Order: sequence, then structure tokens, then C-alpha cells
Amino acid sequence: MSTPSANPGTPSPAVAAPADVPAAAAVATSDAVRGDGRWGSLGPVGLVLAGGISVQFGAALAVSLMPRAGALGVVTLRLAVAAVVMLLVCRPRLRGHSRADWGTVVVFGIAMAGMNGLFYQAVDRIPLGPAVTLEVLGPLALSVFASRRAVNLVWAALALAGVFLLSGGGFEGLDPAGAGFALAAGAMWAAYIVFSARTGRRFPQADGLALAMAVGALLFLPLGVVESGAKLVDPVTLGLGAGVALLSSVLPYTLELLALRRLPAPTFAVLMSLEPAIAAAAGFLILDQALSATQSAAIALVVAASMGAVRTQVGRRRAKALPEPS
Repeated sequence: MSTPSANPGTPSPAVAAPADVPAAAAVATSDAVRGDGRWGSLGPVGLVLAGGISVQFGAALAVSLMPRAGALGVVTLRLAVAAVVMLLVCRPRLRGHSRADWGTVVVFGIAMAGMNGLFYQAVDRIPLGPAVTLEVLGPLALSVFASRRAVNLVWAALALAGVFLLSGGGFEGLDPAGAGFALAAGAMWAAYIVFSARTGRRFPQADGLALAMAVGALLFLPLGVVESGAKLVDPVTLGLGAGVALLSSVLPYTLELLALRRLPAPTFAVLMSLEPAIAAAAGFLILDQALSATQSAAIALVVAASMGAVRTQVGRRRAKALPEPS
């Protein structure tokens, strides 16, 4: 099985194109953080799905950038550029926040940095689709534990069956370190979901998100400098890094933050489980990472488990909304 890092060299024109969209992305982000514009009309589910498409195609672009800057260097560029864009757009206030507010933002930033760093270590070793399939177990576990409904154990079992198929019974078909990094990224993803929701409640618009990105960027900057050094300021690398930041951080995180204001965290978590299919498509279209029939079936099982959990959550909310008979 080929890994994302098996084809070193210069990114192809097909994956270099997203680096040329900063102006359009900045306009879209400005609309999103204000809560109006066309992004707000998508509805919470549409916001989550749009964010998922953006983040996975951004991840495919990031994989193509790793031969230039390394996994830690790519994460540093992604977080640093995203933080600068968000701080300029949001201009968050630094005063008037409680110690609890700042604690929430710092933990959110740590979760964001950990999720990105671990995930990029994973996709440097295993294909994008399987990496996201393993990572998404974190949000799915959050949904099962938060809902406390027995039927969600069925969906969890279905997802685990998919992971068993994906691993070939022991992850011999995948790099064990890559699989471990993906699972650890999933745990950080669950923490990201929880603290993103808390941050959205404590800070207006996307101010908390901008501050958390700055925290994550500062945490990763020394690691990126140690691994990549002067490569980080190469113009081509910077341009591609900006594309990764906009597609993988600025747009999706803003859309998800807006969605979490109108969606329960468990429902949001299971919607995130659709991302393995999006990642597999991005890996195939951009990175030429074809999946075997078994891997495709495994991803389908995880997606089916996610959809089942979503239907369970929606049905539960509808049942609560129905008036009791007199």
C-alpha cells in the first residue's frame, strides 16, 4: 500500500491551484464570522458538510506539501497563516474576559494544535481515507457517551467492524505508527468539538476561534522551525501553506463554530463521521490514492454508523418536541 509520502517532489498543478484563492476565501470568511451572507443561509447541517469538504481537500493539498516542508512544518504554516487571517478579520478584544474564558480558549488552542499535529503525522504514513476513518472514532465515541442511548452502541459496533476491516485484523496493512497517530488525533478531535462549543458560547462571533488559533500557532512554531527552518519562508511553500490554512482551518473552523451554535455537540460529532468518505474522494482525486474493496467497505461501514447515529439523534429531538396527548 502506498503512503502519502511515497511520491516526493514538487506538488502538481492540480494541487497547487488552491493557493491562488486567498481573496475569495477572505471574503467568504468575513461573511461567515459576521454570521450573515450566503454561508449563514446553508443551515447548520450544510455548514458542517461544507466545512468537511473544505478541510479534506485542504488535507490533500497538505499531503502534497509535506515533501517540501515536513509534517510539522505544514502544521506550523497552516496554524500560523490561519491565525493571522482570523486575527485580522475578527480583531478580537483582549480585555473584558474572565479567567474561565481564557482557560477555555487556551485548552481549545491546545486541542486544535494537538489534533492537527497528530493527524498530519498520520497522513505522512498512511493514506488520507483510512487516516480520517480512524480519526473519526473520536467524535463517534463522544456521540455514544454523550447520548447515553443503548441504540448508539449498535452504531458504535458497526463503526468498530469497519475499523477491523480497515486494519486487516491488526493494522499490518497500515503503518502501525500512522494508525496510532490517527487514533490519537481522534481523541483530540473529540476535545476540539467540546471546547469549540464552549468557546462559541463564551466569545462573540469567531473571536474565540481566532484567539485559539493564535495559541495553537505559538505552540507549534518552535516545532516547525526545528524541523523545516528556512523552508518555511520559501515563497512557493508559503503560498501552498496559505492555501492549506484557508481550506483546512479558516473556512471549516469558522463554519463549524457557527454550526455548533445551532447544533448539539453529539449531533455535530456524528456528522463529522461523514468525513472518511470525503477524505477518500479527495485522496483519490488529488493524490491518486486508490482504495481496495475491503478498505472501501470499511469506510462505508463507518459512514453508515454515522448516519444511523444522526437519525437516532434527530428522532430523539423530534420525539421531545411532540406535545403530549391531553
